[in-house]
Amino acid sequence: MPRDLSKLGTPRVWLTRAKSNLIRSKQPKPEEVLWEDLCFDTQQAVEKALKAVLLARGISFRFVHDIAELITLLENQGIILPEEIKASAELTDYSVESRYPGPFEPVTEEEFKKALRIAEAVVAWAESQIEQL
Repeated sequence: MPRDLSKLGTPRVWLTRAKSNLIRSKQPKPEEVLWEDLCFDTQQAVEKALKAVLLARGISFRFVHDIAELITLLENQGIILPEEIKASAELTDYSVESRYPGPFEPVTEEEFKKALRIAEAVVAWAESQIEQL
């Protein structure tokens, strides 16, 4: 069901939320905090940044954590995405599964650093897209 985009706030507000998640993921990691939880913040930064671009372009979206779905919505509107933005789809796994105990491998510091690099690139790209509109 399409959402009334006028009730979702502005793209800038969504981008502010994305940046907040990104900044939170960059804070020094306390010993008790899991890498998985920091990766969740990188996923949230990407998700909110992409939704900011969708909102700025008037493209309706569902409230999902699936980054690939958000990327597909942008591409279906003829928006050409750099490969580094497309690569952000891999962060979707950090939205749910890795946040809970279960039969999953723990996230490593290297995996977190990769997720952080991707999130930084997506947020910067989203900001440049919104500024162009």
